[in-house]
Amino acid sequence: MHRFAALALAAAPIALGTAAIVEPAPAEAQQNALAQVQQHLRSVNTMRANFVETNRAGQSVTGEMFLKRPGRIRFEYEDDVNMLVVSDGRALTFVDYDVRQVQRWPIGDSPLAVLLNPDRDLSRFARVVSNSSGELRVRARDPEHPEYGTITINFRRSAGSPGGLLLTGWTVLDSQNNLTTIRLSNQRFGMQIADSTFRYRDPRPRNRRR
Repeated sequence: MHRFAALALAAAPIALGTAAIVEPAPAEAQQNALAQVQQHLRSVNTMRANFVETNRAGQSVTGEMFLKRPGRIRFEYEDDVNMLVVSDGRALTFVDYDVRQVQRWPIGDSPLAVLLNPDRDLSRFARVVSNSSGELRVRARDPEHPEYGTITINFRRSAGSPGGLLLTGWTVLDSQNNLTTIRLSNQRFGMQIADSTFRYRDPRPRNRRR
């Protein structure tokens, strides 16, 4: 069951489905909030955090997330979950060591693209759905490729964090209306992370690799 949750997190195409309709913020407030999100994303060169991944059935797994610009991310699961989600800056890869399966997608086809490419103009594909003194929530999808899906990203306002925001997690909704929620904790910024962190051991027999 956790295998499919991780696959949705990684790159499975998702659709808006039954996502709640939220009254949009005024245009100026939208612009200011999105600019702050963009500033935060551009300010984070490296990040580590613990995560809890929960599916709609309430099943959860834990692990650690590593992020490094440009475009690299790794979800390292707890010891008894024998899988990995990792991006090397070009493609997002889901590795299932139990069945020796590797699947890869272009980063742009993933709902995580909004977090991995801070240079994109957020106003073209993101909208603020909640903006208060303590929290900011943004929902994003690519209007040219709605089949790539939607992601709702949660930030907490934090004066000591890059750009004044702290990424606290996100929610992905797949084409069967299955929710995958990631909650982050113990967020740290600015440390050295080796490029080798974003490589993986290929479990497939050599004659079957592509």
